[in-house]
Amino acid sequence: MDFDWRNPSMEFYGDLKVQEIEESFDDPFAVRLLPDSERFADQSRYFNLGRSANGNGIFSVYRTNGKQAKIVGARLFEPEEAFFYKRRVKQMLD
Repeated sequence: MDFDWRNPSMEFYGDLKVQEIEESFDDPFAVRLLPDSERFADQSRYFNLGRSANGNGIFSVYRTNGKQAKIVGARLFEPEEAFFYKRRVKQMLD
């Protein structure tokens, strides 16, 4: 996936680097979700849960035009997200 990093409108939390965020999208077990909330659907925002090459779990909110992704916000997993990600990985491997 290509990323649009021009005019970043995103919030970084912690010490996340652009490379880590991009790696989380390349994670073969990444979970991409289209929220069912009207608030996010109206703004065409999506969620990505994936791990970077160094193992950090990263939750990202992004917009896409089908060719590029524009990251709106990114942070490390919360405990619930880590649990959800691990459960999805286990389901995929079973």
